Amino acid sequence: VHITQGDYEGKAVIISWVTPDEPGSLKVQYGKSEKKYDLTAEGTVSNYSFYKYKSGYIHECLLDGLEVNMLLSIITSSCDESSREFWFQTPPEIHPDAPYKFGIIGDLGQTYNSLSTLQHYMQSGADAVLFVGDLSYSDRYQYNDVGIRWDTWGRFVEQSTAYQPWMWSAGNHEIEFMPYMDEVVPFRNFLHRYPTPYLASKSTNPLWYAIKRASAHIIVLSSYSPFVKYTPQWTWLEEELKKVDREKTPWLIVLMHAPIYNSNEAHFMEGESMRAAFETWFVQYRVDVIFAGHVHAYERSYRISNIQYNVTSGDRYPIPDKSAPVYITVGDGGNQEGLAGSRFLEPQPDYSAFREASYGHSMLEIKNRTHALYHWNRNDDGKKVPTDAFVLHNQYWGGNLRRRKLNKHHLRRTIQPITDKFLLDSE
Repeated sequence: VHITQGDYEGKAVIISWVTPDEPGSLKVQYGKSEKKYDLTAEGTVSNYSFYKYKSGYIHECLLDGLEVNMLLSIITSSCDESSREFWFQTPPEIHPDAPYKFGIIGDLGQTYNSLSTLQHYMQSGADAVLFVGDLSYSDRYQYNDVGIRWDTWGRFVEQSTAYQPWMWSAGNHEIEFMPYMDEVVPFRNFLHRYPTPYLASKSTNPLWYAIKRASAHIIVLSSYSPFVKYTPQWTWLEEELKKVDREKTPWLIVLMHAPIYNSNEAHFMEGESMRAAFETWFVQYRVDVIFAGHVHAYERSYRISNIQYNVTSGDRYPIPDKSAPVYITVGDGGNQEGLAGSRFLEPQPDYSAFREASYGHSMLEIKNRTHALYHWNRNDDGKKVPTDAFVLHNQYWGGNLRRRKLNKHHLRRTIQPITDKFLLDSE
């Protein structure tokens, strides 16, 4: 069982579950209190084949028109005599000062380190996950084992995904282009199993979409779909950025899989083509932070840009830019391919603020329209260790003193002491 946001503004969820042997009921019963299910929604069911593997019956059900800040209990049925109960909290009303706590996880897989990351994340008290791609790593297997590994991963992450929404983005391990098995349709397993609310943001493809949640406007991009000028993804992003209202959702967050800035030999420069296509927009619209995965290590940049570069200018190095996003790579969830620890380029580039090859996950705790607290947790030693932290100033409200409507001295009184080494202003 897993849930994700089901509309543009956070008043709907998509409930997905799989029954292995028979379709069972298509209905979800839900209500505001345990054991009292006074509302019912009916979904759809489908299945598919991948090579000779046949999936279970995949159910999708939309619960819409939900109230804000409401604890819902839901019950799903696999057949007439079997049902399971779950619960989740709906987000607050969209408001510029709505606090919210996101977890950020990427490249998770299904290993011991994956379990450590997931369980440490679940202790954080976060409200939802922004997932930056590479889910099950099923493409490391062959034939029927590909589909089976999708089943095992779904059961593995259910301990979190059934109780709070995960916002999905696809990575390279979701492509699963396997001609030797006559499987040549990219993202087939992922698209059958993990729906996204793409139509709500006028997207034409489930792999790129946008949502609003609390005080954040979140844009999900696909690193492995066409994105150059005039393609559907490029055209959609151009229109979506125009719709962002920083007066209502001041925090503008972008998710992608391949990082634009990365100082590791692993996947070095793989994000360059997307940087060339979109970086000017990221600076123009003052994106606050961009999260990516792909590189199996953690890295955070300063606010920098390379929009001044062209093939004749000679200015090929990124420069400090207060209008640019902070770029953060969290491809360290726990996959079986291992860490990219020995492959960091030396010396560390000036644009790189902090980097470390350890398994972990990140947290972004939005406090109000001007400030958010960010930290990355190392957990590969079996313990959750906050390792990199800073205060993120909002690009729209925090960057313009005339727009500030809050007293500036309140925030630091709420922060636990952090050493000066890590309490870094993103600007």
